[in-house]
Amino acid sequence: MTITPKEYRKDIDGLRAIAVFSVILFHMDFIKNGYLGVDVFFVISGYLITGIIFNESLNNKFSIAAFYLRRIRRILPLVLITTLITLLLGILFMLPNDLENLSHSLFATDLFANNILEKITAKNYWATSNNYDPLMHTWSLAVEEQFYLIYPLLFLFINTKKKNLIILILSIMTFFSLILFFNSNSETQKFYFLQFRFFELSIGGIVAIIFNNNSISGRHKPFLLLLLLLLIFTNGFITNDARLILITLSTAALLMPTSSNSIISKFILENKIAVGIGKISFSLYMWHQIILAFTRYHFLLKIDACFPYLILLIIFSLSIASYYFIEKPFRNKNLIKNKSLLIFVGFLFLISVLASYFVMSIGGIVREVPELNFTVADRKANDIFKNQVVEKHINYNKRIHKFDKPFEKNNKIKVLVIGNSFARDWCNVLLESKYDDSIQLSYIEEKDNKKPIFDTRLNEADVIFIVEARKLDAINLSTKYKFNSSKIWNIGPKNFGVQNGIFYSNRKKKDYFQQTTLLHSSILDKNNLLKNEWQNHYVDLISTVINSENQVPVFTPDNKFISQDCIHFTEAGAKYFANLVPLSQIFDSLKKESE
Repeated sequence: MTITPKEYRKDIDGLRAIAVFSVILFHMDFIKNGYLGVDVFFVISGYLITGIIFNESLNNKFSIAAFYLRRIRRILPLVLITTLITLLLGILFMLPNDLENLSHSLFATDLFANNILEKITAKNYWATSNNYDPLMHTWSLAVEEQFYLIYPLLFLFINTKKKNLIILILSIMTFFSLILFFNSNSETQKFYFLQFRFFELSIGGIVAIIFNNNSISGRHKPFLLLLLLLLIFTNGFITNDARLILITLSTAALLMPTSSNSIISKFILENKIAVGIGKISFSLYMWHQIILAFTRYHFLLKIDACFPYLILLIIFSLSIASYYFIEKPFRNKNLIKNKSLLIFVGFLFLISVLASYFVMSIGGIVREVPELNFTVADRKANDIFKNQVVEKHINYNKRIHKFDKPFEKNNKIKVLVIGNSFARDWCNVLLESKYDDSIQLSYIEEKDNKKPIFDTRLNEADVIFIVEARKLDAINLSTKYKFNSSKIWNIGPKNFGVQNGIFYSNRKKKDYFQQTTLLHSSILDKNNLLKNEWQNHYVDLISTVINSENQVPVFTPDNKFISQDCIHFTEAGAKYFANLVPLSQIFDSLKKESE
């Protein structure tokens, strides 16, 4: 049986346009559910790839080598060029930690594994910090590439002329993927890993096989298109999982070939603008987050006013250029032969890997950054396998774990600090203060609050510090472990912006070290709430630095960043606050008692 090639469908490019535009709007913080555009892409990919492989197999023309070459032509030139440009931009603009992280992302992206890296490092796709990661969006590309590596192998072992057998096997795999999806307790695994996403791709594939060279009435399309748009562009009383499943099913149904399309679907999906956006959707997807991340990192604290239009203009201009000068030429086998393609891709891959490795080897220190105490000596001493430079400030916080030990018998004030990394920040403030020699510090991780160690230290402590806790929680703690609640002090929240890159971008300005950042209203509200609850047993960090316009400094008086990540203290930041916080009201009376 000979199968004729499938005709080009404008409506699929229209669906791509909806998908990519929703993702762009999501990353611009304009719509909440725009990330679901990625799920639309997954279903489309499953549909198209399965259709190609299935038809070629039926015609005895399927070659796995040819398939991989087509994927290389379609994906790698654009990915390698954009990621290399991203690294160059990072070298120009980024702080060492961020550049080091970018080199990790580039390395993982080139190896089709950025979804794994994102799961390990970022974990939460919706975290604000991801706005400043130029390659965070390539996690979805990694999922598709992993699918492309595995999926064609199925057709080597299945007799493709037995259509029902293929559908049965894909249905079983879809079922198990859905079981994994609905039974997983890890939202990050469900989001980033192929096994939890496989059903989206395979459902598209099943539709491609069932409706191969068949068509149905298009009367269902207006309703499904409306449903798809509502699911992406509005919020409703529906769970995230249910929304994703409906997106998958509605996209798959919209992909079913129809004998005729409704005027509505033609107007939305097949108009010239939608089709044009769909054609350049891959370039749009690759460029948009790169542009947005560097804009936020170096130019704009907030994308508002007329800037969204300017940013969209830049994104579309770059995407049109890369479509015509990168995508189209490399897809043309007559223009660029396979040998030339592989040499070019191999060369770019080698340059990309070596460049990212070099950046990692020097800890991202392409220039000295005295504001964060990064020097040439750090670069020379960096150990790539221990993340020595990247963790310079993290290790300052982590060192407090060594104080997780019982109190010794002496005349020092016994200080117990309970909490997480913010509690360790407070420990560093205490150790950098003039009371360092007068106190004996014991630290307990919040999750380790179990008897008998916890019980003993609570009762032996002269003063207990907890962080950002409600007063009722402290009372319950003292009741449970039978100690005097008057020993408890609560440490308030702190914040110094969202990302230091925007401050660092002003380093050539005269007032660079006088920069301040507006404190978010939610942090102020939390601080005021806790302050009212705790009264004179509250350590208000914010009040020591905030000005009348609700702004806090970014640098210490000796021109060092207070925080490397805007929420934790650097050593300089801890020393700065050790001199600001009125510790005497806590320790002077206890010091006299101990003497």
